[in-house]
Amino acid sequence: MAADTAILKVGDKEIELPVHTGTAGNPVIDVRKLGSIGHFTFDPGFMATGSCESSITFIDGEKGVLLHRGYSIEELARDADYLEVCYMLLHGEAPDAATYAEFKSTITRHTMVHETMTNFFHGFRPDAHPMAMLCGTVGAMSSFYHDDLDVSDPEKRLRSAYRLVAKMPTLVAMAYKHNIGQPFVYPRNDLSYAENFLNMMFSVPAEEYKISPAVARAVDRIFTLHADHEQNASTSTVRLAGSSGANPYACIAAGVASLWGPAHGGANEACLNMLQKIGTVDRIPEFIAKAKDKNDPFRLMGFGHRVYKNYDPRATVMRESCHEVLAELEVKDPLLQVAMELEKIALEDEYFASKKLFPNVDFYSGIILKAIGIPTNMFTCIFALARTVGWISHWHEMLGQDGQKIGRPRQLYTGEAQRPFTPIKK
Repeated sequence: MAADTAILKVGDKEIELPVHTGTAGNPVIDVRKLGSIGHFTFDPGFMATGSCESSITFIDGEKGVLLHRGYSIEELARDADYLEVCYMLLHGEAPDAATYAEFKSTITRHTMVHETMTNFFHGFRPDAHPMAMLCGTVGAMSSFYHDDLDVSDPEKRLRSAYRLVAKMPTLVAMAYKHNIGQPFVYPRNDLSYAENFLNMMFSVPAEEYKISPAVARAVDRIFTLHADHEQNASTSTVRLAGSSGANPYACIAAGVASLWGPAHGGANEACLNMLQKIGTVDRIPEFIAKAKDKNDPFRLMGFGHRVYKNYDPRATVMRESCHEVLAELEVKDPLLQVAMELEKIALEDEYFASKKLFPNVDFYSGIILKAIGIPTNMFTCIFALARTVGWISHWHEMLGQDGQKIGRPRQLYTGEAQRPFTPIKK
């Protein structure tokens, strides 16, 4: 409920607007009635606009805080696994042992996709981008579950949510296998969520794939740290698509498409591209100088964050996993040596510290994914895999709220005023 009001003065008119306060974060001014009196707000990029009411995720960028259902991301990444986080995002509370075992069993038993899905992948060129395949196959899943597409039914919504969380690793691994010309690998029910994904990615019929516990743990953490991030571009896309009553698979496919943009889901790929541009350790000082030069367009990718004005809380945990994986795998990759030296210099340099340009989660996740052999064109697919539970949680929450309306942003029109049309024959 509104505890206060704001007064907006337009000409000689004063308009009273309610001010709402949540459990955390900035108060919001409710401007919904402005349209009825002939005014709209103008906020390109929605930088100062609350688009919805949600109880799923909270971010305080100034303090470097990220909470899922009130639980800090640091605690979740260290003490919970990804499927526990999935359960609490979907249901609002951390599960007890029995509930978690049942949820985990349900997800595990739904990881296989319909055999006909292989035909979709074989229809793509071998060099098709994995995100193109993911967009198409996620949307195509709606054609297999006609009985569960009634979005007004909470039970059907949850069944769809479980299916998407379960099957997304299978689709991502199939996209990878199609790219490299290897046979698809069926999911295994005896493996954990992260282990199963790694097995579907890297096992081949000719030999057994040995899963490193450190790698599996790091991949599980990558999933956890990317599970949700409040009202970002792709989540807002899913909500907007969902507001029309579109089926969940279409909505998640829309989220995948939005995530594909390099300004959103491609940050860790951009980070690896930057490291390739630097090339060798001895060239790092040259690029550090370029980053400090205001007149040079070069920017350090993987450092700083649009939301976090301090250290990215996800990076603290991801850094531990990154160093653990590199130590275990003993990877002799010049690019990873560049990354580690760049991290060291940036953390010790007063210029970067003063500007809060610390390594973020994308810096470390990109290094881990490269170290375990995942190509850069798969990075955004793995992001989409992890973020699916966040997308579908917001979609489920939105459709369960009373008075939900189709999203319809307004505009500031700057085109021609009405004018007469002259037929071409004249």
